[in-house]
Amino acid sequence: MAKVIKTDITDESKIYETLKKEGFFNIFTWFDPKNSKYPLHTHPHYEVRWVVEGELVIAEDGKEIVLKPGDRYESPPNTPHSAYSEIGAKYVCASR
Repeated sequence: MAKVIKTDITDESKIYETLKKEGFFNIFTWFDPKNSKYPLHTHPHYEVRWVVEGELVIAEDGKEIVLKPGDRYESPPNTPHSAYSEIGAKYVCASR
């Protein structure tokens, strides 16, 4: 089951540093323009999405999780989910 950690951290360099220390790899910043949509999918690794700006909504197991700046979403490997952003979002992605 995925989890959300509320942080006050939106500084990309601090996010990158934190994720590297925690053993994450493939760390990069992603930007979704307004009205972005991702269909149901999975990832083979443990994943993090850490919102820097905007808002990202993850739909998982029949529930919507609204992520705002500073929110850190973590999901185990092979967790089915979809995502969308009505207003656009900038976030840091990482795998472990």
